[in-house]
Amino acid sequence: MKLHELKPAEGSATKSFRVGRGAGSGNGKTAGKGHKGQNARSGGGVRPGFEGGQIPLYRKLPKRGFHNKFGNTYSIVNVDVFNKFEDGAVVDLAALMEKKIVRKANDGLKVLGNGEITKKITVKAAVFSATAKEKIEAAGGKIEVE
Repeated sequence: MKLHELKPAEGSATKSFRVGRGAGSGNGKTAGKGHKGQNARSGGGVRPGFEGGQIPLYRKLPKRGFHNKFGNTYSIVNVDVFNKFEDGAVVDLAALMEKKIVRKANDGLKVLGNGEITKKITVKAAVFSATAKEKIEAAGGKIEVE
C-alpha cells in the first residue's frame, strides 16, 4: 500500500454539509439559522449549562464531600499476594507492577494484613498496617519503609 492509495473506511467519511449556497440547495439565505437572534449571529449562542438567566442546575445542587489536596492515594495489597514470590525476594512496587498485581503506582504502596504469608521476603512499601508488620516478621521476613 502506498500513500496515494490510502482512503477512509467505507461509510466513515461523509461530505461536509455546505450551507448558504442558494435557495435551490434547501439551506440558503439564513443557512439554517432562522431569522436574526442570538443563535443567528457569528459566535452566537450561550455557554454550556446556561439556562437563560435562571439559576442553573449546577448552582442549585449542594456541594458534597471533601477532597483533601494534600492526601495520598496508595496502591493497596494484602500480605497473601507475597506468596507469589520466591523466598528471599525483595518485593517493592516495581516488582508488584511487573507481575501485574498492582496496576497503578499512585503515591506509593500500602500493605494490609489480610491473608497468610509463608515466604521469607523483604517488603519495601510506604505504609504497613500493624497486622501486616506482624505477619511478615513472623514468617521471617523484613519490612522497609520507603
